[in-house]
Amino acid sequence: MIKGTAASDGIGIGKILLLEEASLEYTPHSVEDPAAEVERFRNAVNELIAETERDAAALRAAAGEKEALIMEGHISLINDPALKGETENLITGGQCAEAAYEAMCDMFISIFSSMEDEMMRQRAADVRDIKSGLLRILLGRRQVRVDDAPKGTVLLTRELTPSVTAGIKKGNIVGIITETGGKTSHSAILARALEIPAVLSVPNALSVLRDGQPVIVDGTAGAVIPDPSFDELNEYTEKRERFLKERAELERFRGKPTVGADGAEYELVCNIGKPDDAAKVMEFDGEGVGLFRTEFLFMDRTSVPTEEEQFEAYRKAALILKGKPLIIRTLDIGGDKEIPYMGLEREDNPFMGFRAIRYCLKNRDLFKTQLRAILRASAFGDIRIMFPLITCVEELREGRAVVEELKKELSILGVPFNKDIKVGIMVETAAAAMLADVLAAESDFFSIGTNDLTGYTMSCDRGNANVAYLYSALQPAVLRMIERTIKCGRAAGIPVGMCGEAAANPKLIPLLMAFGLTEFSVSAPSVLRVRKCISRWTRDEAERAAQKALSMTTVKEVEEYLSGLVR
Repeated sequence: MIKGTAASDGIGIGKILLLEEASLEYTPHSVEDPAAEVERFRNAVNELIAETERDAAALRAAAGEKEALIMEGHISLINDPALKGETENLITGGQCAEAAYEAMCDMFISIFSSMEDEMMRQRAADVRDIKSGLLRILLGRRQVRVDDAPKGTVLLTRELTPSVTAGIKKGNIVGIITETGGKTSHSAILARALEIPAVLSVPNALSVLRDGQPVIVDGTAGAVIPDPSFDELNEYTEKRERFLKERAELERFRGKPTVGADGAEYELVCNIGKPDDAAKVMEFDGEGVGLFRTEFLFMDRTSVPTEEEQFEAYRKAALILKGKPLIIRTLDIGGDKEIPYMGLEREDNPFMGFRAIRYCLKNRDLFKTQLRAILRASAFGDIRIMFPLITCVEELREGRAVVEELKKELSILGVPFNKDIKVGIMVETAAAAMLADVLAAESDFFSIGTNDLTGYTMSCDRGNANVAYLYSALQPAVLRMIERTIKCGRAAGIPVGMCGEAAANPKLIPLLMAFGLTEFSVSAPSVLRVRKCISRWTRDEAERAAQKALSMTTVKEVEEYLSGLVR
């Protein structure tokens, strides 16, 4: 058995198809006719764009709109003025197109790879994909395709690129194994969208596994079993049948309300990053959006989106949701979210620095532009405003004052908006949790961000392997922060939700029910699973479990206890 990263649930049993990329080796050389070489480069760019557009259409048909957007993001990268312009400058200076483009792509890859934000690091993989595509065209190499892969195929490749994924036929590919990629990589996202079991980051996979080899892919446990025995085949065939049965059982919860075993009602909403993601919310039966991460509207561009662009994005999401709630978080940049054109100064400790609401309150024009767009969009749906990283009541009051100022301006201008729009906050710091009673008196709702709350409470960086053992929402200190926040919110009569990853954790769900959480905001594919989990617990049962868990003093004790209760 070989271990890797569990990236897409399920069991795949089949034979390996090794995807060997065509050699992209070449000898750099100077060119005598730079103008002709620039023209050769531009023709290759146009050919790559046409290829990528075809791949996006294929991916849209196979996986959906959201996944096709990954390919459309590639087109934006291919067309990036800086990347194309500087490449042409190098060619004009005498370099061949291959060397010039590779040099510029490698510079972009280095920049993206050094960023702390996982999404920005993913851009490095995207640049590598388009670099390979353009070099392949320039060198006249054949594109790697999997369209003709037979049924029962397990793909083995160094990296599952979106361009390769576009050719996958779901019925034929039963598993995916790669040497690179993590749970949030595009490889993982695409595998999950296609519902194909996948294990990524398998060490030396291309060396230890071979083409045509029988193999089992356990995407749930992150395990690869080469040359399985008769007993192993029987065992995993049974596991696969159980998995498929459980997945089919989840469909019973589609279209049903989210209720506990005692009939207590809860709201089950989703986290999104782009307006088109709202379609996935509807597809997966979400009851609204608990977190619209608006910073993604500001990324992958060279200037701040205009008020009109933002208004159209928020309005689009609201219209797709057809009256279901849409909580829009105001711009949350800084920390691990860098946007180069916004000129954030380099800080020794950016997570503790000039970020999120702090940045917005100091950059009032930018903040007003976003809030005005949100207010205007509120005429088209149940939109609510949420401020990130609130640590003191002054920040909340100042943010609300800006909202009130803009309400008056829009009223004078006769622009329609929801005059009773709700304004809430993210509770994601120890300061906010400890001040929850005060903040609840001036907020319309709370949403607990467990990712940051865990990191700030435990003083640990989740990306640092040396302190990863501390990073858990089941830490006794974090559980007490969550409990206090929810109780303070309920005492003030405001709804309290959770939009961090912990909201979908089956170990934590009964505790959240016991504490009085009213809203769970999760990824769209998790909706039915979370609804099923909630349905298994009564409030009384959950309270007994919570009382026991809160009496424990170590995260290990809590995890072991709650693992035994998972239903």
